[in-house]
Amino acid sequence: MASEEHCSVPPRWRSISLTHVEFPAGDLTGQLLAYTSLLPIVILVGFVTLIVFKRELHTISFFGGLVLNEGLNWLLKHILREPRPCEGAHATLTTEYGMPSSHSQFIWFFVVYFFLFLYLRMHQTNNARCVELLWRHILSITLLGVAFSVSYSRVYLLYHTWSQVFYGGVTGSTIGVVWFFFTQEVLTPLFPKMAAWPISEFFLVRDTSLIPNILWFEYTVTRSEARNRQRKLGTKLQ
Repeated sequence: MASEEHCSVPPRWRSISLTHVEFPAGDLTGQLLAYTSLLPIVILVGFVTLIVFKRELHTISFFGGLVLNEGLNWLLKHILREPRPCEGAHATLTTEYGMPSSHSQFIWFFVVYFFLFLYLRMHQTNNARCVELLWRHILSITLLGVAFSVSYSRVYLLYHTWSQVFYGGVTGSTIGVVWFFFTQEVLTPLFPKMAAWPISEFFLVRDTSLIPNILWFEYTVTRSEARNRQRKLGTKLQ
């Protein structure tokens, strides 16, 4: 719908309330893509929720990488100063510059980092069952589809050109790879010491980097503790 040479601006735009992501009035595809472009916000809310309730150092590091990625995007936009396509098409924009696309950079950082986490960070489970490997592949394909959808939505809705979305994706992917290996090689060995800091103990911050399958670990520990408490409660009632 958008190109760098030709630009056809719909006559009327509607925005999603609160977020002000605009889509052509009456365009169902545009409306769907507008909601798709909000996925980075959903991811950020999910991270904040995880950090508040889990307080795990690797999750905090992942979130820190996302914040750093956004900061670098802001810096690049103000260095390159490339305008968005169809100037004046949208009334509510956080910045007039479009190179590189922040949505594309954000989502590709997240997806590439998550890929590496699934296939490298979880390498301890080499004896993983076929079902476990299958869900990893399905999740990876789903995330890839999400990344392409978010990227395409920015072009379709005339917020960015193809080149701005492409370079945003390349930048986000590169930073995602660098941040993942920085976390693994530099930060992860320091996590046990960080978890032992008084401030970490006060806020119940923990390190689970040595536990290969945290979901299974939490499930078994919780089930075992619940059974023990139920047994004690039964003994008291007798």
